[in-house]
Amino acid sequence: MCALDPLPSHLFQATAPDFLPFISSLLSGCFPSAFKQADVIPLLKKPTLDSPLTPILLTSIFSAVLGSLQIGYHSGNINAPERVIVKVFNSSWQSQFNSSISESKLTFLWSLSVSGKDFGALLGSLGVKWLAESFGRRNSILIANAVSIVAVLLMSISQFCELFEAFVLGRLVFGLFCGLAMSLNPLYIQEVSPIALRGAFSTLNQVSYTVGILLGMVMSLDVVMGSESRLGLMLQLSLVPALLQYLTLSFCPESPRYLLLNLGQEAEAEAALRRLRGKSNDIVAELKEMKLESTFSTKSITVKEFLMGQRYREPIVIIVVICLGANFSGFNAFINYSTEVFLGAGFEEAEYITIGVGSINVLFTVVSLFMVETAGRRMLLLVGFLVLGLCNLVMTISSALLSIVPQMAYLHVAQVFCLIAAYELGPGPISWFIGAELLDQSARPVAMAMSSILNWGAKFLLALIYPQLLVLYPSYSHFLDD
Repeated sequence: MCALDPLPSHLFQATAPDFLPFISSLLSGCFPSAFKQADVIPLLKKPTLDSPLTPILLTSIFSAVLGSLQIGYHSGNINAPERVIVKVFNSSWQSQFNSSISESKLTFLWSLSVSGKDFGALLGSLGVKWLAESFGRRNSILIANAVSIVAVLLMSISQFCELFEAFVLGRLVFGLFCGLAMSLNPLYIQEVSPIALRGAFSTLNQVSYTVGILLGMVMSLDVVMGSESRLGLMLQLSLVPALLQYLTLSFCPESPRYLLLNLGQEAEAEAALRRLRGKSNDIVAELKEMKLESTFSTKSITVKEFLMGQRYREPIVIIVVICLGANFSGFNAFINYSTEVFLGAGFEEAEYITIGVGSINVLFTVVSLFMVETAGRRMLLLVGFLVLGLCNLVMTISSALLSIVPQMAYLHVAQVFCLIAAYELGPGPISWFIGAELLDQSARPVAMAMSSILNWGAKFLLALIYPQLLVLYPSYSHFLDD
């Protein structure tokens, strides 16, 4: 028997049964394909779409993903206005020190601003478990949202007060919010969603993130709001979804699983579930499934118990492989530095090609939303990683031949679009919520924190070193990413 056989029933829910055989063949063969949901969960009917999509459920999902919209917005709005932000840094430095800033220091400050968000997210990920278990899933999202508001105010006053430190600090503080929200959002969504729609609803988190990136790219254009005179207002636009989240999520129910399995409040859990499911006939069955899960898990485990426990080894390996594979695929480099890459390929209107990157990003995340429950995790991961590898290989070849055959620039752009599509088809969205699907209630916050640490740690590393890779190995930086 595999060491994971004692894992609780929810491990095999939704489309996880078709995902696990893939990991089995890829890693250790611990998950036999004979596992079927009907065999493992005798108390439950096979998941169906019978649960109505009630207004309160849809409002809960919509409110939660507003945090991802903010994160995407501040990931996309840093690219195009680089020259404007650097000019602000320069004028701020002159105002404070009565001298011009050196080119090396200016480059360092810019790299620090871009990578600071990812480093802050890495630190924020460390607080996911404590926050989620101490204050609940919903309340933790609302607490994290306050961090976002503070960060935006810091960034937006940097130009007015001529303090470049405020912008750098604001990006770092916003990163804390990113690390918390990108784990807390899918955790809450997974626990309030009907079984048959958990994967699709979890993917909405990534959809909101990519919509935010595209919105940030558009609003940061010089002809829209990316000019020097409107920079502060452009940065403050994310306050709109932040405030909207307070106005909506505050009236949504807490996670029924958290209420029952963590707090032992059965009556409150049933009341929350009835608000979310309406008049669905599956409420009793879902409560039975939660109680069954509670017999397999403790209320909480420590990080040490999670990392050292034999039953968690295979899920940990799965999470590490998917998260690192997705983030070292080259996607993050193009999101952060696409304008610079396209300028290097000879395109003068590079910022508009970057808008195309954002559009493809959104389109294929929506495609993934509709495919994740039908094609399954296994197929989307296989196809996504295969295409990512091929795209990086072709881009390496086209970059090497660019000086000899200038027309290769068009192939280069096409491959960037293809890479973005492959990432969002499966590896990107799945890497953020797979930890919540593989583990029981007690280990789920730790697993989501681990996923967040891996995702944001890889993003930080790439944001920091990719400019140097472009300088040292311009033709081979794509191959090194992969």
